[in-house]
Amino acid sequence: MTEPAPDPLERLRERLAACPDGEVRTGTVAGFGERGDVLVQLDGDDPSAPTGCIPRHLLSWAVFEDPSEVVSLGQRITAEVFGVNERSGQVTLSAKACEDEALYRYLRSTRRGDLVTGTVAAVHNFGVFVRLDGEPAHPAYPGTGFVRVPDLTWSRIDHPEDVVRPGRRVTGEVLGTDTYQGEVVVSLRALQEDPWDGLAAGTGDVVTGPVTKVIPFGVFVRVGEAAEGLVHESDLGGRAVREGQELMVTIVEIDRVLRRIRLAPAD
Repeated sequence: MTEPAPDPLERLRERLAACPDGEVRTGTVAGFGERGDVLVQLDGDDPSAPTGCIPRHLLSWAVFEDPSEVVSLGQRITAEVFGVNERSGQVTLSAKACEDEALYRYLRSTRRGDLVTGTVAAVHNFGVFVRLDGEPAHPAYPGTGFVRVPDLTWSRIDHPEDVVRPGRRVTGEVLGTDTYQGEVVVSLRALQEDPWDGLAAGTGDVVTGPVTKVIPFGVFVRVGEAAEGLVHESDLGGRAVREGQELMVTIVEIDRVLRRIRLAPAD
């Protein structure tokens, strides 16, 4: 009795399942795609059907016009699996992740929950780069550590420079590592006391606090060490209020899940 031929789709799925995200694979450059992608014949691939693909933006930290400036046909290459596509039968790879061996080893040795210390290297409106103690020099960024704006502080801020400036020494907790960006994601806020934990006031209480920000639809008033509530403009009744002004307010509602406090003028 003749055994049924193996299902091609099932074989494809088995091959792709053997390439989990984050695994490092080796192969040979087999060609170039129309969009600047690099095709790779992974070790163990069918020579007639290379399944590896390195998108242009995942090829190198270097600036280049054409992928052939970075790699050539037949070149051996090491890359990290970035995902698989069952429909196309391709394994998406990142050669950039493994390009700087020292950086890759450093990222892989850093664990979520680690405490790291470093020096603020650059401050932007989208976040802060930190040069971490013991890190290898980053091939593209001013520092391997990166702090996203919400992870800087519990307080409401207009710009990261309200919290840190270049040259300042900081300590934070590692939230994770990102080989795609080549960075260690750090939180300074994780080591700060959550102001909501010490919020003594409750619904119906009357408190006095400074106006921290005036916005088109109302004003924010500090009602705790760093907890703030909103007085909607409709409750102000046209009353002119400026930043820094002390305002007596009644706590109307506290939503601890969404971390929102609704206030109303008490006088």
